[in-house]
Amino acid sequence: MSSVGISGLAAYLPPYRTNLEDWCEWTDGSWEKLKDVVGHSFRMRGHHQNVYTMAANAVLKLIQQYNIDPRSIGYFGFGTESSTDNSAGAVIIKGIVDQGLRKLGLPPLSRYCEVPEYKHACLGGVYAMKGAARFLAFDGAESRAIVVSADIAEYERGSTGEPTQGAGAVAMLMEPQAKMLVLDLVKSGTSADYRGPDFRKPFVRFSQQKAATNSQLRDYPVFNGYYSTNCYIDAVLVALSNMFNKRGLDRSAYMKNLAAVFLHRPYTRMPETGLAMSYLFSLAMGKAEDHAELKRYCEAARVKFHDVLEELGSRRDIYACVESGKLNTPLFSRSLRVTRVLKRFETFRHIEEKMSLGWELMKDVGNLYSASLPAWLAAGLEDACKRGVALEGRELLSLGYGSGDAAEAIPMRAVPGWQAQARKIRFADAFAGAVDLNESQYISLHGGRQPVDLPIHTEGEFFISRVGKSGNPEFDEEGIEYYGFNPAQTDDEPDNDQQAGAESSEQQSRNV
Repeated sequence: MSSVGISGLAAYLPPYRTNLEDWCEWTDGSWEKLKDVVGHSFRMRGHHQNVYTMAANAVLKLIQQYNIDPRSIGYFGFGTESSTDNSAGAVIIKGIVDQGLRKLGLPPLSRYCEVPEYKHACLGGVYAMKGAARFLAFDGAESRAIVVSADIAEYERGSTGEPTQGAGAVAMLMEPQAKMLVLDLVKSGTSADYRGPDFRKPFVRFSQQKAATNSQLRDYPVFNGYYSTNCYIDAVLVALSNMFNKRGLDRSAYMKNLAAVFLHRPYTRMPETGLAMSYLFSLAMGKAEDHAELKRYCEAARVKFHDVLEELGSRRDIYACVESGKLNTPLFSRSLRVTRVLKRFETFRHIEEKMSLGWELMKDVGNLYSASLPAWLAAGLEDACKRGVALEGRELLSLGYGSGDAAEAIPMRAVPGWQAQARKIRFADAFAGAVDLNESQYISLHGGRQPVDLPIHTEGEFFISRVGKSGNPEFDEEGIEYYGFNPAQTDDEPDNDQQAGAESSEQQSRNV
């Protein structure tokens, strides 16, 4: 597996944008606080879009931007927690993409292709990537793989999660001889444990909803904020510990020498917390000089050094908080207090700088669940290429997380000539054509309805054309979604299929 990895990335974001500064005005929120904790804006899908259309759009962009022969793809993996079908998964996206490829005069994806879907909250995309790497290292060594991560993050209005919404997809090309990033799975770290009500989407929530073309099923999660933070920190530290122990690393030296770090990023503050806790952990598990550095931070935070050492080094039974009915038990209170003073110290500012690649652009991505980490990788590599950052031969660390809880610490290495592939990512292009929502439009889209004053544009994209209904005498198709594709116009007159798609979209808007 020494050369297996990522050779290309492409992203798709739906056009409907909610500016969080505007959202704060609608909800009497604090923009000064929110812009530093959450970000600047997020995207929302239209009622003609779902997780499969967004994924298909990202895959088509990947194929076009990297001039991929679809017949060379032997593995087509999909990571998501927003599926609307409990039977089929990645094969739906394959079928949608094949439809578009045929309309563009291109061959479809190979029929000799595996099509798995991976689900584990926000970690599904990372698991799909690992599955593709294993395929390419063994029976798929003569082919290539496409992995796409796509999700729709929705929270009830008035909840603490509401400003951390988002929608979008990221596709990646993976090859046995990677042209951008090599994955070192042999030296990666992993962790998993059951956490009960950490962040869940029990199916009973859908029982009273009805699928229709002019409305969308709502996918609001059940979540417990403080408890989920404990789960996140614990999972990341255990995965790091697993990686450190496998490699016999000098933990703090490793963190200081990394070229870049990319973490799961549902909102801005979470990776900041994750990296700070990871660095404190590397010091706590380190040598005498590491302990001396940690003591300085503890003194600045007015926290006892040995209390922090015990907190970070002890074995934690987080599920006991559920069994005792005390989900708000402060398991990392002392360490978190220390993280609040770290920015005063130049040593940690140097560590934090390792998250700078793509940092600002990600503030306008929003929460993409399983696509959050792949999106940051795409943004970071494009940013590094534009800024001329030297990454060749250096190690990058990705820290993925999925509620429930599970985490993956995967080291990557930039290969010679990685810039040529990074220039094709065109991540910034995914932000083009944004349509800023007003309050009433936001409320309508949030409720699953397309506002009558918000046009539907499907040129060059896939869309839901209709949803099957019960009572069809020929065959049962209730709730099954059917899809269309409008090739981008190349002349003044749209073709017949494109015109039909536009008329279908206009009819959907009138039905709202």
